[in-house]
Parts: sequence; C-alpha cells; structure tokens
Amino acid sequence: MIDRGKKNILGVCVDAVDYEAAVNKIIEAARRQAPFAVCALAVHGVTTGALDRRQRFRLNALDLVTPDGQPVRWALNWLYDARLPDRVYGPALMLKVCEKAAALDLPIYLYGSKPHIVSSLEAALRQRYPNLRVAGSCPSRFRQLTQEEDWQVVRHILQSGARIVFVGLGCPRQEAWVYEHRDVLPTPLVAVGAAFDFHAGALPQAPALMQRAGLEWLFRFLCEPRRLWKRYLLLNPLYVALLLLQWTGLGVLRPSAGIRPEATRREG
Repeated sequence: MIDRGKKNILGVCVDAVDYEAAVNKIIEAARRQAPFAVCALAVHGVTTGALDRRQRFRLNALDLVTPDGQPVRWALNWLYDARLPDRVYGPALMLKVCEKAAALDLPIYLYGSKPHIVSSLEAALRQRYPNLRVAGSCPSRFRQLTQEEDWQVVRHILQSGARIVFVGLGCPRQEAWVYEHRDVLPTPLVAVGAAFDFHAGALPQAPALMQRAGLEWLFRFLCEPRRLWKRYLLLNPLYVALLLLQWTGLGVLRPSAGIRPEATRREG
C-alpha cells in the first residue's frame, strides 16, 4: 500500500496514493459513517483548479484527491519521487470500492447523469456484484438547484441508508457538489466523473494500451470532438507549460492562494 500524503501539483493538493490506500480510506470512513470527500483528478481537473482559485479552494478542502490521469501520476513521480506504479482512475476506483462494499454489506447511492444511464449503471453493478446493495439513486437535473430541491436530494440520500455516495455530475460540477455537501452527509462522497457512462455502457473506454500511455484523452477526444476539443486541445498544453514552470521554480502555484467560495452552488 502506498500513501505518501498530499503533494502540490499546480496549486492543487493531490494525494500520492495507490488503489489499495484509496479504497481503504473510503471504506474506513463508510464503516465509521464519517464525512469524507473524494475526487479523482485528471489533467482537466487539476488545470481547472490552477486557473480558478475558488475551485482550487474546493479541491484542497477535500479529504482525498487521487491521480486519475497518467500525466498527474507522472507529475507526482517526477516532482516528488512518489514512485506510484499506476494512477488511481475514477472508473476503476468505483469498481474496487463497490467490490469491497458488496463484501462488507455497505449500501451505495448513485447521484448524477441521465435517468437511463443511472438505470443501466445500477443494473450493470448488480450483475457484476450480486451482493451489492444499491440503496437509491437520483439523476442530475443539469442545472442549478433551488435550496428546496437540494435538500430533497440530501434527504433522499439520508433516508436511503447509503454508506457510500458515488457522484457523476462531470468536472468541475461534481467536485463543487462534493465540497458543498461534505459536512451535510455523514458518508464518503466519491466524485468519479465519466465512470457512470462507462460502466452503464453508454461510452466506450480507451484501450488499455492507450490508457497506460497517457493517451486516453486522445481516444475520448476522437469519440466526442465537439464537446471535448477545448478541454484537451487547450488545457493539455497549458498543463505541461505550468508543470515546467513549477519544476524550474519560475512559477509555482500555491494551494494557499485558493479563494473560499462565497455562496453554495447547489448544482445537480
């Protein structure tokens, strides 16, 4: 098990952990029914935190931020000699946590995405893990929620008895939601990005070879160019440039430079 603590990558504190350490932290919080905010960050998420100081504050307030993308893992190994053998990929982390939750009878909740995606995801998880209890689910409304709507979601999660909540609202909305609700829900909140679409069979995953080579972004770009071109063609080069500045010491973004958000976003 590897857990070398939080390391500064472009002003965002990313945990230098492996899968075993990440799963153990989430399961331990679930067993204790303790608040625990988690997200898996790839280049897009880290660079968003670098550019948006309010988002940086949110990310740095989370309990666990895993290196979802290979370039984020490479940065940890390069800058801090973290010696991580693999990234901690959100979709894979979700499955590993579900496997453990099924074995320990810890019910889960699914929040986000479209109704048919959530339905397909629930069916796929039940088929993969017959002993897994899905306590409830709620699709996204894809807009800012009213205070009453937000509390309806919170009440539904609380009443479900779920011990782990998976959040699939898309970056950066899901990280904002996890940040805002960490102290409201006494359970791990795990933002897993495109995992809902992948495991529901709505989107194809990149071949393993492309994933290992850090080229998953290219595969996803080719699948959804109109939606993702700005994310990958603009933010990827910026990530590399900012990382080089941090390495040389010419421009180090500080985690302490984040700005506390003034209001609750209540996105869902």
